[in-house]
Amino acid sequence: MAVESVMLPLGTTAPSFFLPDVVNQQVYSLDSFHGKDALLVMFICRHCPYVKHVEQEIARIGKDYQHKKLGIVGISSNDPATYPDDAPDRLKEMAKRLDFRFPFCFDESQDVAKSYKATCTPDFFLFDAQRRLVYRGQLDDSRPGNNKPVTGRDLRAAIDAVLAGKPVDRTQQPSIGCSIKWKEGRMG
Repeated sequence: MAVESVMLPLGTTAPSFFLPDVVNQQVYSLDSFHGKDALLVMFICRHCPYVKHVEQEIARIGKDYQHKKLGIVGISSNDPATYPDDAPDRLKEMAKRLDFRFPFCFDESQDVAKSYKATCTPDFFLFDAQRRLVYRGQLDDSRPGNNKPVTGRDLRAAIDAVLAGKPVDRTQQPSIGCSIKWKEGRMG
């Protein structure tokens, strides 16, 4: 069932995290992106049709901004016991298939998803150099079946603005996708 993102208040400080990348097991944290003018935190997974619909654009954003002052991290917080496609080994296959140019981390405890108030996949959070939230919401207005092209327009406009030192448009639309698959007793 599709759910909308919570729309964490703009200006919120990026919650800390320490998570292993599914490809090389290196641990990433906010400090891993020190010196970057912006940080994009994406809650994504492998099984969700909404993520599958935009996965090529997510990979393109990683490639298009890899030499810019933007840090990017993908995080999957889904329970692999109930969604085996979201287990770390399957996420690693996804990262390799799409040639992700950013770490793709697994949030086994689901504490990071809770701290970001992530509710769906995909869910996007963009922070400025001080790690204050400047954008949260949709990639663009394309959804599976609505025949609108996947462009990344909304997220790219926010990234470009923050990297240029300009204000990000505060009119932002929530992301829509599959709910985070919480472990029993861990509802977000």
